[in-house]
Amino acid sequence: MFFERPDSGELAVLVHLEISHGTDAEDPREFEELVLSAGGDPVDFITGQRSAPQARYFVGTGKLEELRQSVLQHDAQLVIFNHNLSPSQERNLEAELKCRVLDRTGLILDIFAQRARTHEGKLQVELAQLRHMSTRLVRGWTHLERQKGGIGLRGPGETQLETDRRLLRARIKNIVKRLEKVRKQRDQGRRSRRRAEVPTVSLVGYTNAGKSTLFNYITAAGVYAEDQLFATLDPTMRRLELDGLGAVVLADTVGFISHLPHRLVEAFRATLEEAASADLLLHIIDAAAEERAHNIEQVEEVLEEIGASELSELRVYNKIDLLEDFNPRIDRDDEGKPQAVWLSARSGAGVDLLLEAVAELLGDDRVQQVLCLAPEQARLRAKLYQHNAVTDEQHGENGQIELGLSIQKSDLLRILSQENLAFDALEWHARRKV
Repeated sequence: MFFERPDSGELAVLVHLEISHGTDAEDPREFEELVLSAGGDPVDFITGQRSAPQARYFVGTGKLEELRQSVLQHDAQLVIFNHNLSPSQERNLEAELKCRVLDRTGLILDIFAQRARTHEGKLQVELAQLRHMSTRLVRGWTHLERQKGGIGLRGPGETQLETDRRLLRARIKNIVKRLEKVRKQRDQGRRSRRRAEVPTVSLVGYTNAGKSTLFNYITAAGVYAEDQLFATLDPTMRRLELDGLGAVVLADTVGFISHLPHRLVEAFRATLEEAASADLLLHIIDAAAEERAHNIEQVEEVLEEIGASELSELRVYNKIDLLEDFNPRIDRDDEGKPQAVWLSARSGAGVDLLLEAVAELLGDDRVQQVLCLAPEQARLRAKLYQHNAVTDEQHGENGQIELGLSIQKSDLLRILSQENLAFDALEWHARRKV
């Protein structure tokens, strides 16, 4: 935006240091995948070890010289660090290497900028980028002087840096306001679904675990799905009919990654709230990934950060087609409740088991029985219809009404208390087999 930086190119030198001092190490293979997902062409991968980052350049003087030689040798125009750099470290490295330097957060932001397709997604990415840029303003336009007098040289009385910051703040404020409107619209949609007794199921998981492929297989939605990191940014929702349960809303969400930049979590708050307010989370896991346990741990950390760690969760181990002699199955706990489903979203093997498990878990708190009412209980019948709880109705010879119900038990108990009726005092039958 306001920078006079070296033109960036596609040829990139990658830098990954093992820092022994207290922080969780980043995965170098994942780092390379991120660069490829951004459209970069890695020409060299420089590694090393340090007990702690160097304050001025992050790397030591020897490694800095190695970096300089690599940039010259490969004619690289971009150096990408698999670490978060401070603004001053980024500036110092650019001055020394004479090319653009990008840290891990900047790389992820660039991928997000490429993937955003909807207006909301673009706003969220721009907000995260502007907040990241605000700490990295070095110099802006050259036509603004610091404080000069003379004809034609009298400016607004502020430095160019102050002008840049003011413009950034104004744009950030505008985007936050628009995203707040989006958040309210999403919240209104969620309230409408709750009133209509339609449960929401959100797909969450590490990036590239296969969420969108599974979403497409179940709903035929045609969502963009590729074997690359952060293929999905914009949340997509589809209504789905499940046997024995009825309608549910399935939501595909943005993938998570280790040390997901906090600015992105903040910017994508409206999107992530879809996961935080779901009735059931489907945690999609790449069953064939070597770092499977680490990925699960990172997703759980982000879920805790967005306030979704206490929600009901079903683990879905995807990509079993990449495992040798592995068949789809449902894992259950001691009480027979589904805990995990093993499937392949690409081939569709085991997806029927997943839908069965989802219907079972969501049906736990729902009353799906036949209620027998006497003719004088027509008022209760009317209230059940108002709450969209009646799935079918039949009448007996003696005027008795048989209502097939599908309703959250808490909602049913509230309706019965308004009519001064007890659940156990009513006549119930098992749901008729279709």
